[in-house]
Amino acid sequence: MRRAAIQAFRARRVPGWKVAGRRPCAVSFSSSQALGLRPSAAGKHASFLPATLQSSMHLRNFSLAVISTVVASGAWYAYQGNGTQTSVAGLNGTSPSQLRTIATTGAAAGVPTEESTRRALLVDNDQFYTATLSGEQPLFKNTDDSDRRVLEMLTPEQASQKLRKNEESYMVNRGKGVVRYDIVQVPSNSPIEDDHAEKIVEVPSSVAAANQGEANSDWMFWAVFDGHSGWTTSAKLRNVLISYVARELNTTYKAAATDPSVLTPTSAAVDAAIKQGFVRLDNDIVHNSVEKVLKSNSRRVAAEMLAPALSGSCALLAFYDSQSKDLKVAVAGDSRAVLGRRGPNGKWSATPLSEDQTGGTPFEMKRLREEHPGEPNVVRNGRILGQLEPSRSFGDAFYKWSKDVQDKIKRQFFGRTPHPLLKTPPYVTAEPVITTTKMDPTQGDFVVMATDGLWEMLSNEEVVGLVGQWVEQQRSGATNGNKAWLQSWFGFENKQLPVETPKDAVSEGQRRPIRQQQYDISGAASRFVVEDNNAATHLVRNAMGGKDKDMVCALLTLPSPYSRRYRDDVTVEVIFFGEGSDTRSISINQEASASEEPKAKL
Repeated sequence: MRRAAIQAFRARRVPGWKVAGRRPCAVSFSSSQALGLRPSAAGKHASFLPATLQSSMHLRNFSLAVISTVVASGAWYAYQGNGTQTSVAGLNGTSPSQLRTIATTGAAAGVPTEESTRRALLVDNDQFYTATLSGEQPLFKNTDDSDRRVLEMLTPEQASQKLRKNEESYMVNRGKGVVRYDIVQVPSNSPIEDDHAEKIVEVPSSVAAANQGEANSDWMFWAVFDGHSGWTTSAKLRNVLISYVARELNTTYKAAATDPSVLTPTSAAVDAAIKQGFVRLDNDIVHNSVEKVLKSNSRRVAAEMLAPALSGSCALLAFYDSQSKDLKVAVAGDSRAVLGRRGPNGKWSATPLSEDQTGGTPFEMKRLREEHPGEPNVVRNGRILGQLEPSRSFGDAFYKWSKDVQDKIKRQFFGRTPHPLLKTPPYVTAEPVITTTKMDPTQGDFVVMATDGLWEMLSNEEVVGLVGQWVEQQRSGATNGNKAWLQSWFGFENKQLPVETPKDAVSEGQRRPIRQQQYDISGAASRFVVEDNNAATHLVRNAMGGKDKDMVCALLTLPSPYSRRYRDDVTVEVIFFGEGSDTRSISINQEASASEEPKAKL
């Protein structure tokens, strides 16, 4: 009966919602083929070869009769849009034939003649479909081992609430430099494996000796962390990475300030301090933790202390010195930072400030093969030893511990058998690659930092263009005091903000937004929409469908862990540089924040 129900369901092709740039159609897609990035169960550790991309995204409408037949077969179960599970007394003991009668006889079976409608999402193995449910018939829960389910689709209003649930926005009133930054997180995993951290440090005079009369100087930090195989490593980075880096910077700046011939550290010295902070923290996570665990000889201590080593996380850190106007971007992994800058012709240009570091990136493949000669499988299928995708990360101790250490931990506490290809670890490093960009706050630059969940859906140019369009939308209504930052930050004529077409091909260190090809999404800018007061939320909404509300609602309706096949955790930060007031304070921007309590502190 189950097979017959699915066949009947698929035979019914009624026009549903449409993908931008294509005719209205029923849309379906298979995650096992078209969505072959990282399967939900294994995250970035999954060994996977992407299959041929297919533009087969079709939605298929289905009738209430078919749904009832499917429900009777015991193959699906249901969620309401608010996440609660529902059933109806009187239907639990109903036979399949009675259920079919209820579905096909309409009002005679108790279904009102003036029917209300609900949007629903059916998930069947590697495919999902949307449709409109008519009438008041409830969705029935009946679980099977295949974990197939029918879900009532989120409404556009509910989708917006989910997008905005974790958004934050802050006004930075500290003079020239940064005037605002926006943040949002949208989970796919449960709990989310991404994390983030922000910190603004007022530099003491003993460190900022070379300010040449400037009364105040700041170090500003922003960071996003893309965790995998768990959330513990990214949580550890959120707590301590900025502190580790700031400690190394403090030592470097103090040493320079005491030398009359230097006064300020060189750019190379600052880079070395940031790298040292990354490497020291990873050494504490991966190696020093093992020494403490072996001394304690306690499984409880081992479970607590080794958790950040056993999972992993990419890290992207931006450091801005308000005195030198240098923006340093340090990356270990495949998160990305992009600069948006407007030129004399009024167009925005997108400049990448980092390169993705994976087993499929040519310069990383070359480095790994040079470091591990005689190991042809050090990189296989774009992954380290055929498994881990990022070539630089924190944690991921199974690619850093020696075989002896892994055997000892397994024997005394817990663990797994070392990888059969493990010969000369470490294969993965937390040492970042750093770029330096001179910022000009008078020009209204902005920087977008995000985990790869955004970049696999949008290109660099689309991200910069979307922020530009958002700025114009905000500026057109900038009449109240809360938007005064925008009036001073952006003094150009009110006109549409185009983006410069890149002259060169995509850098070999910049991966294309693969899911656009998988979903067969049109490149037309008409698919985008401006609905959010938070710039980061605005980017995520458009990454998930923009004007195509059914696409946005469908992607946000899918529950974890199934959603991981179609979208990743997403963390986005947008940092606006400009000239603002100097009250030595940071205030929450309530109209673009989900919470009224500020989280960022000096």
